[in-house]
Amino acid sequence: MKAVWINEPGSIEIVDLPMPEPKENEALLRILTCGICGSDVASFTGNQPFTSYPRIPGHEFSARIVSLPADYEGPLAVGDVVTANPYFNCGHCYACKRGHVNCCHENQTMGVQRDGAFCEYVAMPVERIYPGQGLSADQLALIEPFSIGYHALSRCEVKPGDRVLVIGAGPIGLFALISAKSKGAEVHVADLLDGRLEKAKAFGADGVINSGMESLAEYTAAHTEGGFDICVEACGAPETFLSCIDCCAFAGNLILIGNGKRDTTFLHSTLLRKELNVYGSRNSLPEDFRALIDLVASGKVDPLPMVSTVYPFEESLQAFDALVHNDGSLAKVLIRFSE
Repeated sequence: MKAVWINEPGSIEIVDLPMPEPKENEALLRILTCGICGSDVASFTGNQPFTSYPRIPGHEFSARIVSLPADYEGPLAVGDVVTANPYFNCGHCYACKRGHVNCCHENQTMGVQRDGAFCEYVAMPVERIYPGQGLSADQLALIEPFSIGYHALSRCEVKPGDRVLVIGAGPIGLFALISAKSKGAEVHVADLLDGRLEKAKAFGADGVINSGMESLAEYTAAHTEGGFDICVEACGAPETFLSCIDCCAFAGNLILIGNGKRDTTFLHSTLLRKELNVYGSRNSLPEDFRALIDLVASGKVDPLPMVSTVYPFEESLQAFDALVHNDGSLAKVLIRFSE
């Protein structure tokens, strides 16, 4: 089979590799569509600290079932179009024992610590595969990135009428926006790029601000009675984390999704004075995948407008290059492996 192969940072090519051989309780999947995550781009550029090399990237995907274990009994059938959970947990660490499998101490995410889905076929444990409920291959490839924002918004109670600020209007921030709106919140979005803010408006943002051109503090004062009930940090930058602290209401909630790479210095007494609840959010849970497949299948939410462009598999390297030089105009980029 053919696969996208990152030999080392900065070195990416399409190579021929042996077909995977399913083990006990594994299905063979033919990849249909795969999304390029920011972490995949970071693996290519060498800015993803958790990636080991060489590596097949990719963990946002849809696939068609080619084969199932001989003794399998369940809802899946050969020919089904499905998606899957790409976070492999150990099952025996303290987090896993308590059911927090997304926080496994030894987590291995496809495309990062183990080979991913940017290839023609993968073998996948059947318990990690979710029926697609008639969704398209492109919709199913968006379920995993959608689940990151959705899981983050599940970290604290979001009530109808809550005022939410999302800082960062990349794909994950936009999925956080959609998730908060689905819970009845009033959502405002801040970013430095007007193109991304236009996307936020299209997905129902109640207000947007270019925080590089306008004062976020003044915007907060004008649109709230004392700060936002929930602030979502979706950039991973020290500056945006500090802005969340400043913009959050007393007794408010701060949710961190952005994966920061720099140290942040702040006076922690501010957290005490405002009695803020600070939540980290990592990966997502099986129930997040199932809930989102149900939500999209219901017709209430369609993530497809998130897609900026779709490349054929043969042009995967051009797709990575486009995202490396993304000026903010690209949201989700998909790779079409097969129909």
